Amino acid sequence: MSCLTARDRVVVVGSGILGTMHALVAVRSDATVIHLDRDEQPRGASVRNFGLVWVSGRAPGAELRFSLRSRELWEQVGRDVPDTGFRANGSITVASTGSELKVLEAAAARSDASERGLSLLDADEVRRLNPGLRGELLAGLHCSLDAAVEPRLTLGALREWLKVSGRYQYIAPREVVDVADNAVIDHTGVRHQADLVVLCVGAVAGGIGHLFEGTQLQRVRLHMAETEPLRRRLTTSVADGNSLRYYPLFKELAVALLEPQDEGLSRFCIQMMCQQRLDGRLTLGDTHEYEEPFGFDMSDEAVARIELLARGVVGIPFPPIHRRWLGVYHQLSKVSDDELYFRREVAPGVVAVTGVGGRGMTLAPAIAEETFR
Repeated sequence: MSCLTARDRVVVVGSGILGTMHALVAVRSDATVIHLDRDEQPRGASVRNFGLVWVSGRAPGAELRFSLRSRELWEQVGRDVPDTGFRANGSITVASTGSELKVLEAAAARSDASERGLSLLDADEVRRLNPGLRGELLAGLHCSLDAAVEPRLTLGALREWLKVSGRYQYIAPREVVDVADNAVIDHTGVRHQADLVVLCVGAVAGGIGHLFEGTQLQRVRLHMAETEPLRRRLTTSVADGNSLRYYPLFKELAVALLEPQDEGLSRFCIQMMCQQRLDGRLTLGDTHEYEEPFGFDMSDEAVARIELLARGVVGIPFPPIHRRWLGVYHQLSKVSDDELYFRREVAPGVVAVTGVGGRGMTLAPAIAEETFR
């Protein structure tokens, strides 16, 4: 439950998924919300991702509890705002080698496997659940709780739903250049006063970047791509064995059991994940780059390697790549049960919330709920 009241005025800065979920929670609590963003339409990490609500790979403890709560909240959002494209489609992480299978077997045998909705399927069971997967595989780890939304539709759909309340105003383009007690000042000189200001500015902090100097935040750059529509339907989200190296539930097992990653893949820190959009296109990714300054260019090799992995899992015919893009997100350099993401009061009545680390779609509803408690 929220501690906001109908008398409260909230200013939210940033219209990515974190900012928009904060606006949603505030409006549902009868507060009045002014929502600011530097762009007319969001252009950052929240529209450059898979749209996954990913419970399966979350770390045991606080992160798992948080993701389960967020999954519950997403279900409610999906009912209230169908245009977000929320669907409880589940996921399959496929194993194509014996060592990957051992990791999946260990995950399925965990005491919290049922809480996560995890079950191990043989190859025939995988294809019955997701007939679109025709590549070579030994088995798959099914997570019934994983879900998906449409990242390029969700934010606009939520803003339209919020406007109906009569207590929500979206103002853009407005670049915030300074903060004050219970207020922010935008680039036009307007001071936006509130009972609470929430800064959800993501990895591009602009004129208030100095507020994050000296923190444990780091930026991560990634490559992603999208294909032309696939003629058959993938009934679940899909990940391959490379993804086991990058999700906390599997990471320790992956280090112990998996062979070293192929040099061409490890150079880009590649995991293959695939989500089919409602229009049939496939969102593919991704890579991980941590050392700044990042280059200005995109690597054709990285995208080609991701595409090759996806072809191997999905099989043929496989649609051609339609477009490619880069993305950047913030993460904490070290995540713990006590600090899953970055939250700081940067001025009286002004709270910064960021550093979700590629888990924005998954965790945003629960993070927003926690902010207003």
